Amino acid sequence: MKTMKSQMQKSFANFFFEYETPRQVLVKNKRVAVVCRIIQMGVLAYIIGWVFMYEKGYQTVDTAIGSVFTKMKGVSFTNISGKERIWDAADYVFPEQGDSSFVVMTNYIVTVGQKQGKCPELLDKKIKNNCTSDKDCDEGKYKRHMTGKCVQNTSTCEIYSWCPVENDTDIPKPAILLTAENYTLFIKNSITFRQFDVVRSNLVESVDQNYINTCLFHPKTDPLCPIFRLGDIVERSGFNFTEIAYAGGAIGVLIDWDCNLDLSIKHCKPKYEFYGLYGTGKNDEKEKPSLGYNFRYAKYYMENGVEMRTLMKVYGVRIDIIVHGRAGKFDIIPTLTAIGSGVGIFGVATVVCDLLLLYLVPKRDFYKNMKFKHTEIPEETPTLPQSQTEKDLQKE
Repeated sequence: MKTMKSQMQKSFANFFFEYETPRQVLVKNKRVAVVCRIIQMGVLAYIIGWVFMYEKGYQTVDTAIGSVFTKMKGVSFTNISGKERIWDAADYVFPEQGDSSFVVMTNYIVTVGQKQGKCPELLDKKIKNNCTSDKDCDEGKYKRHMTGKCVQNTSTCEIYSWCPVENDTDIPKPAILLTAENYTLFIKNSITFRQFDVVRSNLVESVDQNYINTCLFHPKTDPLCPIFRLGDIVERSGFNFTEIAYAGGAIGVLIDWDCNLDLSIKHCKPKYEFYGLYGTGKNDEKEKPSLGYNFRYAKYYMENGVEMRTLMKVYGVRIDIIVHGRAGKFDIIPTLTAIGSGVGIFGVATVVCDLLLLYLVPKRDFYKNMKFKHTEIPEETPTLPQSQTEKDLQKE
């Protein structure tokens, strides 16, 4: 009992008051040493260059909450069949509230004086909707709501609809509002980094009212100007304005904030980028169906007690403004985490060099014997308790 107690005390004392260190073997092998140093230098370059300098692994990061306000300006003049008209932002922007996503009309098809009633549908060769008798027109057929009568003058079925039926087979070319490329877009953007209590606007210190009144965005000469020409937005997104104005399309405007808050807040500035989301571009007609962007809206009015409407099928450029914000600031926790992970990666050099020494170099058996110390525990022969006769013999 006393022996077991002393052994336990010794074990606890060894655990708390003794330090163990791994055995190291100094190997004088130039090739292996060079490989080890190359790997270590590569790891060190990765930690300093990528983790700390490029990724800024010593910083804590916060993403931004952003808001966007937009305003379009520009006027167009049209003269269609002797009917002159002026178009301003209230006519060609949908919706008109200044949202971050909106459509600028560039082309349209108008159907005037529609009212609900019965009229023959248009002949469409693609779906082959012609008829020769009433039997070809199923009464109550879904979508078209046919009356069951075939109109001989048009060889099409009579339908319940807003009459006259819209004819959108011929899109005006060139686009009616082709001068829309000279419209200007004003973007006001503000972001908040809640973790750092930082609020910024794209109207930074160097952007005052006098500058806004005269500037026009250019990525090199005026990269901070919040005024953009619509034609330039389309061209920088990779599209041709004449083509996209004809059938419509969508453009993404990215406002990118990448702020290092270890520096002065004045260095936190936006960067504008432009992307074509979908629409008319190079080779699109051969690769994608249903190109362009369009929608319909109607203006309703009463005439002689009858509800009537003017239907417009609008083709236009859809602008989607996307805000992406990221800010970083020094913090001891991510710094220690980055250093710790870097130190752990240094172990790769040891693993690779051990594999070379133990399995590839000519003297691998010699290195194995130097690295590993083999011990064998001698087997103990069990002893049986002595009998009384054996004890008596030993006494004699």
